[in-house]
Amino acid sequence: DEPSEWEKTELDQAQVEQRIKEYNSQINSNLFMSLNKDGSYTGFIKVQLKLVRPVSVPATKRVPSLQAGRPHPQGVKRRTSFYLPKGTVKHLHILSHTRASEVIDALLRKFTVIDNPRKFALFERSEKDEQVYLRKLGDDEQPLRLRLLAGPSEKVLSFILKENETGEVNWDAFSLPELHNFLLILQREEEEHVRRLRHRYARCRQKMQEAL
Repeated sequence: DEPSEWEKTELDQAQVEQRIKEYNSQINSNLFMSLNKDGSYTGFIKVQLKLVRPVSVPATKRVPSLQAGRPHPQGVKRRTSFYLPKGTVKHLHILSHTRASEVIDALLRKFTVIDNPRKFALFERSEKDEQVYLRKLGDDEQPLRLRLLAGPSEKVLSFILKENETGEVNWDAFSLPELHNFLLILQREEEEHVRRLRHRYARCRQKMQEAL
C-alpha cells in the first residue's frame, strides 16, 4: 500500500521540464506531455477497466461500443445494467494536478455510468523481479505526475480501474438486474474454471498413457 521511493520524489520546475522532454522522446505515439506557462503540464494516461460487477447507465442511453448484457424488463426502470468487456481501455487527457478521484469521475462520465463513484478505485500496477504489484491510489494522488515519474513503460506503471473493495459485499444494496448479471458472470467464470481443470487433467492422463 505504500508508494515506492521514486513516487515520493519532488521535482522543481527545471526537473519537470527535463522529465517531460525525456518522456516525449521515449514514446512511439502522439500522446505527448506539454508544459504550460503556469508551470503545470498536461498529458495522457491509459486506464484499463477490470470490473467484475455490472455497471448501471440510464435506461434511455445506449452504449453501441460496448457488449451490453441482456436488459431485464423487470425491476428498476430508470437504469440498465450491463458489464464491460474484458480489456476495455480508455485514454484520458488530464492535467498534472488532476486527482485520482477526478479520473474516476471522468471515466464514469465517458461511459455514462451512474453508479456512485465511491464504488470504484484507481489502482497502479507495476512489474518488478517477475512479480506484479498493485497499489490503490489515494483520492488526492495525481496520476499524471506518477506517469511522468515512471516514464512511458507500462511494465513500470499502468493504471487500472477496479471495484473499491472495502469489506464484505452488501448484496441487498444491488438491484435485481445487477444481481442477475452477477449470477451470469459467476456461472461463466465457473464454467471456464472447470474447462481449464478438465483440460489439465486430460493432458496429465494422456502423458501417463503415453508413458505406459
